[in-house]
Amino acid sequence: MPYNLLIVDDEALAVEGVKADLEPDKLDIGKLFTAFNANQAKDIFARERVDILLCDIEMPQGSGLELLRWVREQRFDTVSIFLTCHSDFHYAKEAIRLGSLDYLLKPVLKADLEQAIRQAQAVIDRNNEMNKFSQVHQLWMKHHALIIERFWLDLVNHVIPANPMAIREHIEQLQLPFAEDMIVLPILISVQRWHKELTRRDERVLEYALKKTAEEMILGDRYNGMFLSLDKGLLLGILVAGRNFVWDYERLNEICNQYIESCNRYFYCDLSCYLGLPAAIHQVADMAAKLRAQDQNNVAFVNRVFVLNETGSHERTIRLPDLNVWLSLLKNGTREHVIGEIEEFLEGLVRQQKIDSKALHQIHQDVMQAIYTYLNIKGIQAHQLFGDQESIRISAQAGRSVRDLLAWVHHAVNKAVDQAEAVRESSAVVQTVKQYIANHIDDEGLTREAVARVVFLNPDHLSRMFKKETGFSISDYILLERINLAKQLLDRTNIPISAIASSVGYTNFSHFAKIFKKYTGVKPSEYRSRISQRGQDTAHDRQVSRF
Repeated sequence: MPYNLLIVDDEALAVEGVKADLEPDKLDIGKLFTAFNANQAKDIFARERVDILLCDIEMPQGSGLELLRWVREQRFDTVSIFLTCHSDFHYAKEAIRLGSLDYLLKPVLKADLEQAIRQAQAVIDRNNEMNKFSQVHQLWMKHHALIIERFWLDLVNHVIPANPMAIREHIEQLQLPFAEDMIVLPILISVQRWHKELTRRDERVLEYALKKTAEEMILGDRYNGMFLSLDKGLLLGILVAGRNFVWDYERLNEICNQYIESCNRYFYCDLSCYLGLPAAIHQVADMAAKLRAQDQNNVAFVNRVFVLNETGSHERTIRLPDLNVWLSLLKNGTREHVIGEIEEFLEGLVRQQKIDSKALHQIHQDVMQAIYTYLNIKGIQAHQLFGDQESIRISAQAGRSVRDLLAWVHHAVNKAVDQAEAVRESSAVVQTVKQYIANHIDDEGLTREAVARVVFLNPDHLSRMFKKETGFSISDYILLERINLAKQLLDRTNIPISAIASSVGYTNFSHFAKIFKKYTGVKPSEYRSRISQRGQDTAHDRQVSRF
């Protein structure tokens, strides 16, 4: 690529003299610029690339040294050569300090000028190569970091077998900068709860922020390593050191607590940190699995730092309460006592540190069994009562923590008792059923089962209750309501009979006609004719009576 050259001198004859000595083709000069003061030179720098600067030192509107100082401040990649009439040591010293390549005395010999320009071109070429290498090196380092991250993820996820030989082969193949005696300390970070509703995109943004903050606060300048994104809401820190490195757990605990406080404040979440034990590379996957198990079993505490304790990882056994006690309290309608008993039981387990994910699951199942038994006694369909989206969401989260289980207990007990109390008022239930039937009389799918779903009751139980109140079964009541509505429409309107059949829930006209005749003794058309004739006779009688 040709080189652009700028000549700066306040004497026009000096500028022309230098131009005359230059042979652009021979020296591979692309553009040749001239300026007669520092301000003109700055204007050229602002709009053009200047590779080589030939500049006089002594100029009235700003010296060459001041111009070069400005060029350096603006970070232009320009090689400078000074021209001067005086061999002043002070000038030479300042020119060298500012990075000038050469210092030539006027009048400059053509050979000396050409040599200085070629030296400048060599410096430019060398700098360009170094910059190019630096960019390639930065790209390589970025790519290499991704390779290292992929290695750790493959190791943790058992893509790479957890044996020293297989791991060594992968390290050599990927040319990773790992020492043979390297020791790893894993740290698991688990998001336990977001403080507000977030989209998945918002969660990903905040999880990235959690990762970068962990790198800054936990790693910082103290430790080598990186943080990996595992599953949703999980980060794994890989801290590496030599075999003889002494890990300061007290300091790590303090740093992690500071990290938790920052995340609470700025990233709208509760989370806990789990510190592993120093391990060789082939033990990292196993250590990470133990940390994840510890996180899953932490159902009682949030915003805490835990250190892995392998001696305390035995399975806990708890004695569950008698379900009949909870069921008896439910039957008596004392919902506050039921909820209070369950809360007290769970709080006791938390105090004794006997609660883990398995125990939480068992308690959830037992409470659910008690509630479902209670609903069955009341004739209420549990799968209908708890089929709404809120109930499904709360139940799905109940196994995550004690707090979530208690939220589900409050929701489920209150919803069950509320419905049982509503069912106790049979007249209100029957009125609800009648209203629903009236509003959906044109729905062919209006059946006993469909009506029972509306009031969350077992169809047989509802049918018995309904018949006791009305004297009709639900199916018979629906049929009679349809026939009565059809009779009214036949009597008071001229709507086609096929349309009337559809409006009372019969898409098959023949079936409608058959049912109608069964309950009225005549076909729909005959019924309409009789009503019409009766109306005409009545009108005639009124006319006769007037005379």
